Amino acid sequence: MEIKNFNFIYLLFLALVSAMGGFLFGYDWVVIGGAKPFYELYFEISTLPSIQGWAMSSALIGCVLGAVLSGIVADRYGRKKPLILAASLFAISAFGTGYADSFTPFIIYRLIGGLGIGLASTLSPMYIAEIAPAKYRGQFVAINQLTIVIGILAAQIANYAIAEPIPDAFGNTEILTSWNGQLGWRWMFWMELIPAGLFFFLMFLVPESPRFLAKINKNDRALIVLENIGGKEYAAKELECMCATLQSDMSKIRLSELLKPNIRPVLVIGIVLAFFQQWCGINIIFNYAQEIFAAAGYSVGDMLFNIIITGSVNLIFTFVAMRTVDSWGRRKLMLFGSIGLALVYAILGGAYYFEFNGWPVLLLVITAIAIYAMSLAPLTWVVLSEIFPNRLRGIAMSIATFSLWIASFILTFTFPILNDLLGAYGTFWVYSGICVLGYLFIKKKLPETKGKSLEEIEIELTKNNE
Repeated sequence: MEIKNFNFIYLLFLALVSAMGGFLFGYDWVVIGGAKPFYELYFEISTLPSIQGWAMSSALIGCVLGAVLSGIVADRYGRKKPLILAASLFAISAFGTGYADSFTPFIIYRLIGGLGIGLASTLSPMYIAEIAPAKYRGQFVAINQLTIVIGILAAQIANYAIAEPIPDAFGNTEILTSWNGQLGWRWMFWMELIPAGLFFFLMFLVPESPRFLAKINKNDRALIVLENIGGKEYAAKELECMCATLQSDMSKIRLSELLKPNIRPVLVIGIVLAFFQQWCGINIIFNYAQEIFAAAGYSVGDMLFNIIITGSVNLIFTFVAMRTVDSWGRRKLMLFGSIGLALVYAILGGAYYFEFNGWPVLLLVITAIAIYAMSLAPLTWVVLSEIFPNRLRGIAMSIATFSLWIASFILTFTFPILNDLLGAYGTFWVYSGICVLGYLFIKKKLPETKGKSLEEIEIELTKNNE
């Protein structure tokens, strides 16, 4: 179908609004990294590695719960209403985390924010995948990753702009009693209220996913949405394909269906890719930037500026991914990302081992982020939103996202411990080995999905496993 038949302005509006869940995911996920040097002193946990790990990883418990709930609410209530709920949770978390005067409320509000992340990280890419034409689906789903990256960069810039300059001579006592230590870190969290409110109101302007509408036998409404996207001919053809794969089966979905011989291998691919996207280790650079750059000889002030550099590179190379995802394909980019990160981590570990400081380490970190941003970061979400059958997509995507956040929790919680036991060099060598294993799995198990409709992918994957 020709590009002129699609209403790309309308499609872009729908994708950008739903992808605001990704923006808030990115902001909420990274803002804590810039606030970390200050709230740790405020809550007196700066010398307690396990409590530091809990503060950083606590939101991931909420992410896990949100991912579990996302499948249930997506199959029962659709994609739109749960995304509105996610926006509300982000707003509550942003206010409460900044307002907290003791460590326990701080953790509770981080858990609430994690719940919002768990919902949005599942439902935003799912919604986009279900409205986008097959030929351009990769680019549109990658918009969600783009907004995650923009959210990350926005948090990094906000942290840098809010924090007052820190003289090198300042010790912990001076930092604690400064504006940064008392109020600055709070404003870093409160800034999230602006995009959370915008996301909440704009979600009322988008329609429900046409594939969910078809699933609940509201074909007339699904047809209207599809016509607005691609015209009458496109709408009729897409609705026919949807109904064929759904087969008018409105019986209650059971978890046992995911264990059928033709479905189980697809679920395994989704779970492994979800684990690998986290265990490749790149998020450690964002969440533990203070430790990583301190080990390379940078001060706290330098660290905040370096984080902006890494965020900018992340954004630039996400655009590269959007440019190549539907031409190079998903599989090729993910293979490149896996082996590329393995090599960079091996060298980075060597740099720490031989105690190189300054720009060589920063250059290696930037290279790792560039590789990740154009491969594993966006492509994992694209593949997860594509490979599961229409009828089971909500629950299967929920399980994959649940796996991702479990992996992320383990990664984030264990980094301070690994870093203490193995040092920075040993930790990055471990991540390098994981990337090699990921490369081998993708090479053997992941099929190419570019240019195919969700229904074509479903038929191909499930029939191949029968």
